Amino acid sequence: MTTYLVGNQSINVVEAGQRGRQVALLVHGWSSSWYALSPLMDLLAQRYHCLAIDLPGYGESPAPRDRITIPYYADLLAQLAGQVSERPVVYIGHSMGGMIGATLALRHPAVIDRLVLIGPTISGQLSARINWLISPITRLERFAATGLLVRASERLIAGITDGLMRPVSFAQRSEIPPADYGRLRADARRPGQGRTRYECYFAMRENDLSGRLGAVETPTLVVWGAEDNTVPLRDSGIVADEWPRADLRILPKAGHWPQFEQPQLTQRHIAAFLGLPLSHSEALADDELASAQEVARFISHSDIGSGLNDAQRLKLAGHFKQRDFTPGQVIVRIEDGGNEMYIVRSGTVEVWNDPDQIGSNTGQLRHIASLTSGQITGELAMLDGGLRSADLRAGPEGASVLALERRRLEVLCSEDPELGTSVLWNISRAMAGRVRFILWQLQRALTRIPAVADEGLRDHPLAV
Repeated sequence: MTTYLVGNQSINVVEAGQRGRQVALLVHGWSSSWYALSPLMDLLAQRYHCLAIDLPGYGESPAPRDRITIPYYADLLAQLAGQVSERPVVYIGHSMGGMIGATLALRHPAVIDRLVLIGPTISGQLSARINWLISPITRLERFAATGLLVRASERLIAGITDGLMRPVSFAQRSEIPPADYGRLRADARRPGQGRTRYECYFAMRENDLSGRLGAVETPTLVVWGAEDNTVPLRDSGIVADEWPRADLRILPKAGHWPQFEQPQLTQRHIAAFLGLPLSHSEALADDELASAQEVARFISHSDIGSGLNDAQRLKLAGHFKQRDFTPGQVIVRIEDGGNEMYIVRSGTVEVWNDPDQIGSNTGQLRHIASLTSGQITGELAMLDGGLRSADLRAGPEGASVLALERRRLEVLCSEDPELGTSVLWNISRAMAGRVRFILWQLQRALTRIPAVADEGLRDHPLAV
């Protein structure tokens, strides 16, 4: 477990996947911990650097000093994303973590690349069973004395409470393994979190997302258990009505924990949405990109392939050429003409230039950025045919890229204007997203400059 310090708040996380890849934040829900999304870690770690988070007040993360709200959690995670990533992150949230993710996308849209929400709290109103069974206990837990009484009583009648809570949390035909069930229930009973549970219960009610989801532009997958008796399935109707761009999937034989109850089906939906292989053996075979079908599968959720149907992706895939490079090998130089762009397939692509004389090969080039799987580069030079602003080189582990020539894009636009327009739109969105994230980082940096300057002046020997 790793600890990150965001402001004065410590956040404990469990990490998986190689550093340097795109970051995936995994955020649990009410009365839970990082373990809530552990079944997805191996799948996501094939392409992402995963940070499974203990929200402040849960798991091993200390509670915040101030009262908890959903916007507080969202702003805190935005700051964490800015610390750990140089590009927008993928966000996977369960239950309350889903509400936090949607709020984050509304408050800081430049931070999130894609959203995966599992049984998300939308209206903030939990099921009647939760309100009848848990709300009274939650109200008592906020006080130290009554919290001790609740915990003592709960230990005495643990079997009874489990009998009441299991139908609320899990489907009637749930196949959740006993060990996972025990761990989830232990997280829900973890002592010392009474105040956090109480504040979060009402924080969800205060953050009703009804009427606001239509403003979320981030590509989103929403997965819901058909027998969810914690976050009522009626909230999925709000998603269907107000958020037509979200991909809503209802899973049978699953309650509030489809990642445990229906792990294969849940992972299949997430893998399809994020363009991930379902197993490590598939990942090795997929690296060969031996056919247009495999290329189409990869680009389905890269920067350039978002929103295309299967037939369009397959047609687009036929216009790419794959190129493999050894570690440190030059992919293209500054002085080379800009007649093609690239999608990083695997490994990393490094950007090298002279910040003082951008676009000039002075011989004093410096490494300024690294691009990872799914990102595009070289699109500006391809579109205007001008010289490039930087050298592109394969990273320490080498790189495989998909190259698209300007001539091939022109042919595509001529033969299929609808597909060509969609591809150009995706290229524009990718560029805009990158610029927005840079501007967001710059704004954060500028807000810190006055405070740093004032502190420096106070310490100056001529200060009076």
